[in-house]
This record gives sequence, structure tokens and C-alpha cells, in this order.
Amino acid sequence: MALLQESLAAAMRLGAAKPADFRAVIVDTTVQEKAITFPTDAKLMHRARERLVTLTRKHGIVLRQSYARVGKFALIKHQRYAHAKQFKRANRALKRLRTMLGAVIRDITRKLAGQPELSQVFALPLSLARRVRDQRQRERGRKVYSLHAPEVECIGKGKAHKPYEFGVKVSVATTLQRSRGGQFVAHVKALPGNPYDGHTLATVIPAIETAIGVNLGKIVADAGYRGHNAPKDKMFKVHVAGYRRGLTKAIKRALRRRAAVEPVIGHLKQDHRMGRNFLAFPEGDANNAMLAAVGYNFSLLLNWLRLLFAFFLALLATAPASPVQPRSA
Repeated sequence: MALLQESLAAAMRLGAAKPADFRAVIVDTTVQEKAITFPTDAKLMHRARERLVTLTRKHGIVLRQSYARVGKFALIKHQRYAHAKQFKRANRALKRLRTMLGAVIRDITRKLAGQPELSQVFALPLSLARRVRDQRQRERGRKVYSLHAPEVECIGKGKAHKPYEFGVKVSVATTLQRSRGGQFVAHVKALPGNPYDGHTLATVIPAIETAIGVNLGKIVADAGYRGHNAPKDKMFKVHVAGYRRGLTKAIKRALRRRAAVEPVIGHLKQDHRMGRNFLAFPEGDANNAMLAAVGYNFSLLLNWLRLLFAFFLALLATAPASPVQPRSA
């Protein structure tokens, strides 16, 4: 947060933005995807069994059977049957993978009965493997989508080309009107737990005011923020797209500007590494989003300094040369 505040303070010191620019902001959410493969039940169960077998070899535990060879062939069969849309055969292969994973889990549990020092080592891998084995496709609740990043969530944003994204929801706030230096990011925050967009304003609005140091006078959001829980003193300052009552010309202009946050999110993802997060744990999600926003703001500042430098060079080039005075005899 300190880096983001410093980027905004530097923009004000250099004249790229004014404090009044940050009194009206656009708030939107996006998904910061994690660096994981697309999760399927077959791949997750196969990988969970492989991780358990590798861990037992490391600690000298001899299993009755590792299923290394037949497990690999069962995964290949499942993938081929699913590709050919032979789903009954694919489900039989999936059931076989689930059976093998369960056999390895039970075998390890029996071997750990008299070794309490190893129980702590196997606690998390066994817990994740049991969750992968027991979860089903259409049941509700938290699921495991990656064994090396169990914090990953499945988020559906209603995109036709990408119905589900696997990562964490991120709130992004930008200035409503473009500053002299560009459309700066005023605040960014990772929101684990996939909360409803409208229920994030209670924490996001105070955090934005803390980051920018001014009281917000206007917040513009899309229709996903209907039924929001903004603080009571900010309730009538939040303008949500789709409402028709009490719209003044200024509010209509502000709502037309709401889409200005979309290209900012695009730049954060494409140019500043928020499109795929390689940092581990929930802290990595928060840090990656913050660093992407800081990098975006500083890139705008570099462009602003480049323009100022070019402007001063042009002034020096067009300045009239001083006339040469003749020498006196």
C-alpha cells in the first residue's frame, strides 16, 4: 500500500494529477488468475496420488502398491474417452482413478499409525487428497482446484468465451476523469472468498480514502454492485449503472465514463503481470495485484516525464537566437 500511495504522491508532485482528480472514482472487480493448469477431476486425483507416493519414498515408507503404471494409463484412457465424448467409458476410468487414490490414502494411514512424528508431515497432503477424492463436480462449497495452490477459487464473471476463471477476485479503483498524466489506479485489493461485488464496498471505500488521503465525493460502479453495503455517509454518493431515478446530467455523464476502468484492467493484466499470478499463497495474490497497480502508475509517470522532456526540448529548439553584437573599433 505504501508503494501505491507513493506513486500517487509522485504524480501530484510532478503535476501529472491533482488531489481533486481522486474525489471521484470508478470501482470494478476482475479476476487475477493463478498459474495453474485447468483443473479436472482426473488430473487432480492422479496428481494427488503421485504427490503422496513421492512423499512416502522420501520418508522411507513402503506401500503395498504405488499404482504408478496403471494410474498413468487410467488417466490417458480417461482423457481419450472424454475427447471422443464416450463419457460412460470416461467415467469408468475416473472411478478407477478415485479407487487407486483411496487405496493409497488408506495404506499410508495404516503405516502412519505408529509414527506420530510423520503424521504432521503427511497431514496436509492427506487432507488435500481426501478432499480431491470426495468432491464431486456439481456439489456446492469450497473445492480444491490445485494441489500446490489450494487457495484458488472458481469464479464465473459471465464471459461467453471464458465461463470460469481460477484465481482470486480483485477490486480495482481508478479516477473518474482522466488526469493530465493518464488514468491512475487509486486503489487495488485482492478479495479472497469470491464475495458479491456489492458487498465489498464496506471495506473498499474506507481503504480508498486512506490510500488517496481525500474524502470521496462520487463512486461509479456497474450493475454488479446493486444492493451494495456502502457506509451510510457514502450511500448516496455511489451511482450504479442501470438505475433510472434521480439522475442528473452530471451523474449521467459519470455513468457514461464508467467503462474507462476496463482498458486500465486490460493494461494491468497484459502489461503488468496481473493476468497470471505466479506468487504463492493468499499473500502472493494480494502482493501481485498491488505490484501490478504500482507498475502501471509508474509507467504513466514515465510517459509524463518523457512528454515534459520533449516539450522542453522543443522550447529550446524554437527559442530565437540572441543577435550578435558588432565589435566596437
